[in-house]
Amino acid sequence: MLINSIAVFCGSKTGVNPLFATHAKAIGYILAEKNISLIYGGGKQGLMGIVADAVLERNGNVIGIIPTLLTEWEVQHETITELIVVDDMHIRKKMLYDKCDAAIILPGGIGTLDEFFEILTWNQLKIHSKKIFLLNTDGFYDSLLEHINRMQAENFLHLKIENQVTVITEPGFMLEYLT
Repeated sequence: MLINSIAVFCGSKTGVNPLFATHAKAIGYILAEKNISLIYGGGKQGLMGIVADAVLERNGNVIGIIPTLLTEWEVQHETITELIVVDDMHIRKKMLYDKCDAAIILPGGIGTLDEFFEILTWNQLKIHSKKIFLLNTDGFYDSLLEHINRMQAENFLHLKIENQVTVITEPGFMLEYLT
């Protein structure tokens, strides 16, 4: 599968662990160096801003999609390649999914989990078949993965999770899937 664009779902905060920011920057550099467009939530703060700035630093393409509500809080990134302002979060998520060829989930909060589970659900329902990466920086998602494995063991999942999500622990591990 040729990947020309990747949606990055991550926190609008940086979190406590400095490795989160280091990995976010590395992902941005990888995308730019591989000429893969970043599709993301359009924010300038937290890990979102770090990824976008890293792509821009290496002259990459950054498309941000942000709902009007968040522009009123003045968190949109003004210097990205393209900023698309939409009416609400539902339109934002659909547009993010439509514009990407794959997705990677970095550490984040409730919004990040919402985006992860929605794109995962859409894969299971065969609405699309996009590659999903989960960057498990310093074990951030260990308990979530343990719970998903429990759901699988209890036969609540329609498809095997290991066929739906590629878990990586270092940004560079994504490279083998991008060529």
